[in-house]
Amino acid sequence: MTEQVLLALLPVIILIGLGMALRQRRILADSFWPQAERLGYYVLLPSLFFHGLATAHLEALPVRDLALTLILSTIAVAALVMAVRPLLNLDGPAFTSVFQGSVRFNNYVGVTLAGGLFGAQGIALAAICNAAIVPTVNVLCVLVFARHGSAKLNGRAILKQLVTNPLVVASLGGIAFQLIGLGIPRGLESAMRSLGAASLPLGLLCVGAALDFSSARRWIGPVASSSMMKFLAMPAATVLVAMVTGLNGPALTTALLFQALPTASSAYIMARQLGGDAPLMAGITAIQTALAMAAIPLVLIGLTGWLAA
Repeated sequence: MTEQVLLALLPVIILIGLGMALRQRRILADSFWPQAERLGYYVLLPSLFFHGLATAHLEALPVRDLALTLILSTIAVAALVMAVRPLLNLDGPAFTSVFQGSVRFNNYVGVTLAGGLFGAQGIALAAICNAAIVPTVNVLCVLVFARHGSAKLNGRAILKQLVTNPLVVASLGGIAFQLIGLGIPRGLESAMRSLGAASLPLGLLCVGAALDFSSARRWIGPVASSSMMKFLAMPAATVLVAMVTGLNGPALTTALLFQALPTASSAYIMARQLGGDAPLMAGITAIQTALAMAAIPLVLIGLTGWLAA
């Protein structure tokens, strides 16, 4: 299991490092990176989410119990992060980065690991995880940005952000296609799959380009806070909710896997677009990715072993 985790995370680390090198050596103009971020936010990531949710195969799987476990545990940890905010001593934009680092997840790594652990069944379980968590996390993050981001929003503006946010719209649209049973036309399906696949390398290059280790000293508290929530509180909440819903077996292992994933490059892009602390978000993304090499095997082996005892 540890080897699978390392192999899944290594490309993520390499791409972040490459993005940092490209920015430092000025191989690309500085004006490239903001436009790349906008492309990812408005086109590539929505294509990924819509395609993944609309084409998932969910037959003969504990869809309700798995989705309920993931949604309730995510909301519980989000509420915990909000509750401890006064103790963090952070300004609003920095808090949005801690919040995203606590609840957002790298679904590319999740799908890769789930497929490696359980084959086709793992891919299907991963699709349910995405269907449950992607809309939940994006709605929660939009609400937090509206309250704590640098651009304060009133009630009407918050509603507008929710109904026009490309990640929320794409997630809900993909779920609607799935529930109604609509298929994406073949040519369009291939195009969306390709666009979605492009979001991973471009997003991680942008994360690397935004890294500025001259500010690393001030990251210690936020990184520690978000990582404790991500790698300790989130898996623990998932286990507690699973004990109530009765989730077990490969479905529970997959749920724990997704709830222990490091945060994704989409968190950085969202921070840049909605008034968060983007450099801090890039630091949290990079450091959590490195920590996940040890955290994910420990969570899966420790908690699944404890539940089986």
